[in-house]
Amino acid sequence: MKMADALKSAFNYDYLRKVAEDIQAVYKPFPIDEFVKSVMDETWDNLELKARMRQITINLGKYLPADYSEAIAVIDKVIVSQGGWLDGFCLFFPDFVEVYGSDESNWDISIAALERYTPHASAEFAVRPFIICHTDRMMAQMYAWSKSENEHVRRLASEGCRPALPWGQALVCFKKDPAPILPILEQLKTDSDLYVRKSVANNLNDISKTHPELVAKIAKKWYGKNTHTDWIVKHGCRTLLKKGNREVLALFGFHDASDIGVEDFSIDKISVPIGDSFNFSFTVSTKTATKVRLEYDINFVKANGKLSKKIFQISEISMKANERKTYTKNHSFADLSTRKHYLGTHYITLFVNGTERGTLEFELTRKQG
Repeated sequence: MKMADALKSAFNYDYLRKVAEDIQAVYKPFPIDEFVKSVMDETWDNLELKARMRQITINLGKYLPADYSEAIAVIDKVIVSQGGWLDGFCLFFPDFVEVYGSDESNWDISIAALERYTPHASAEFAVRPFIICHTDRMMAQMYAWSKSENEHVRRLASEGCRPALPWGQALVCFKKDPAPILPILEQLKTDSDLYVRKSVANNLNDISKTHPELVAKIAKKWYGKNTHTDWIVKHGCRTLLKKGNREVLALFGFHDASDIGVEDFSIDKISVPIGDSFNFSFTVSTKTATKVRLEYDINFVKANGKLSKKIFQISEISMKANERKTYTKNHSFADLSTRKHYLGTHYITLFVNGTERGTLEFELTRKQG
């Protein structure tokens, strides 16, 4: 089950009733039954995760105090006094700030609330409208957060301004010009917490999709000075590595592949029923000691008959002079929640240090029986 589906399913009757009971414990007028009934209306079963979160938010706004500052005070009491259902999951509290607290008059209350709430449920989605409407002011706040003693707040500084955050509102301005993000990434590039470093790497990877030259330049500037930073650079350059960017490949020691031989690239089936798998194999050999990055891509047929390429990593190894190594790999064509397979001619291509070293053709066919 995808994470979004699992979270969506967890927003159920028992969970919502527990939320309502805990709110009523600190705010007596909160109507438990009315709240749960309003949230789980006739549309509920068909709503996806973010729509369910927003439905909870809207109904919190209906039953919490009409005065925004008073409503935030109630939420604060819930977070301070109530239990484990909060941690990592109550996305609707930051969402409440986004929906009801974006007015200029509420700025100080809202920003302070987002900082308090993000350790319990990341405010990475909620900060994005603030960035869009008040870019300079909010990015100054994000930079201040990047210096926080709390790792969740430091992560928010990076995660909240990713140009292409999954499930989040796109920050088109940063896709065009990511310069405002860079001071935050600089501040966090040696962070001691892996949770934060992953976010910095993912932010770099987002930027690489629109500004590859910039990320290559940053990678060369950062690499080799700190082990934490080196991990960020490698993970943040993953898309550039998959695309065969020569500068980035060379940075990690994957140089020209002319001295690397490839033999006997083959597949064990040229006709594969959807749901089955095939094996492919090949042998690599080296004339000199070198680092070798092995990948393959498959051009999948889409529903419209066009091809769409997906790259898969096989290995990164160091090989000695005159060494040979044979690989056999299995690839499954079972349908996934993220990929459905279609009949037709497909192609598998082998890559060595970002260079194509052979393509084979095969057919996906209808499974019998």
